[in-house]
Amino acid sequence: MVKAVLFDMDGVIVDTEPLHHKAYHGMFKDYNLEVNDALYESFTGQSTMNVCKRLCSHFKLDVHAKELVDRKRFHFKDLFFNDSSLDLIDGVHDIIKDYHNNGLTLVLASSASMLTINNVFTRFDLDQYFIAKLSGADLKASKPHPEIFIKAAEASGYKREECMVIEDSTNGIKAAYDAGIYCIGYDSLNSKNQDYTLANKVVSNFNEISFKTVKDLV
Repeated sequence: MVKAVLFDMDGVIVDTEPLHHKAYHGMFKDYNLEVNDALYESFTGQSTMNVCKRLCSHFKLDVHAKELVDRKRFHFKDLFFNDSSLDLIDGVHDIIKDYHNNGLTLVLASSASMLTINNVFTRFDLDQYFIAKLSGADLKASKPHPEIFIKAAEASGYKREECMVIEDSTNGIKAAYDAGIYCIGYDSLNSKNQDYTLANKVVSNFNEISFKTVKDLV
């Protein structure tokens, strides 16, 4: 029986992907980087620092990755507080309340920075539902490495075989798979060309994974 649910954030809980897209491309423009769609899509699910390290390597930039990170976050912060399009993913607030009200333990496991996580949770009043929040930016390895989900399961207080992950990215699904945790792949409108083959179940609507539907999956 499922005892804990480990949520990704971007593309699963909140629709920040369009803001990240705008922020990244603002930073690309600042540094005159021509990033094609295939390269950009390969970043999905990775921490900003790891993305910027890849950019420095790929374009042989003579700047530290942190400089790119700071510039991208400058753009994102401005968008976060000023772009009215930011909203929760349709149906996710109801599913979070459904799980919480039925006694499931909820943990956030996101590649976003803790600053971004806290801003999102404050804006949408989500702290009341989650017992812990983990940021991949604070860990040694980023998704697709399984570290964040291993630690999120530990934070839940339950065995990995009693947990379930909800993810929307190739990297996140691979991380859950390698952690040995049942994974539901959320086919998000904002995560283009992601690979869901390693997910145990794929859905496109949160109505498909109500508590009654998932409680006996593991």
